Amino acid sequence: MQVSLVVAAGEDNAIGADNRLLWKLPNDMKFFKNLTWGMVVIMGRKTFASLGYKPLPGRMNIVITRDGSLFTPTPTLKIAGSLESALAVASEADCNEVFVIGGGEIYAMSIPHANTIYLTRVHSVFPQADTFFEFPESDFFRKQHNFFAADDKHAVDYTFEVWERVNTEV
Repeated sequence: MQVSLVVAAGEDNAIGADNRLLWKLPNDMKFFKNLTWGMVVIMGRKTFASLGYKPLPGRMNIVITRDGSLFTPTPTLKIAGSLESALAVASEADCNEVFVIGGGEIYAMSIPHANTIYLTRVHSVFPQADTFFEFPESDFFRKQHNFFAADDKHAVDYTFEVWERVNTEV
């Protein structure tokens, strides 16, 4: 099973502040929805809270939390106590690819398992950020990138990037 990360980060690697995104990029939201639709997504408790404690529709949602009593599992919401158990639950779903969607701590734990990173690079700096995404670029190569200029719906320039692990024996 391939582990992929889906993340949007500023030039300073900022991904959020106060458990919220720092920008509004409708095309990024569309990209995210299309990429993860019908798939398994793994997220941390804080990311799940930022979604209003509601599973993303059209996907199996796995939430990593130390307190499994916080949520009631359903067919589209599973609870895991660790990244390893989340990956085990995902493998039971018979999927070829699972998407890690945040937050910062979950991304950091997932990097050693990641084959692919779908990165939306937001071309701005966010001094108010309190959460960051760091990955060892030397372990990955940028396979693809598409630049988009700011427009009436997108306040900042951004680039969709796909990074693949250089050494695929993860």
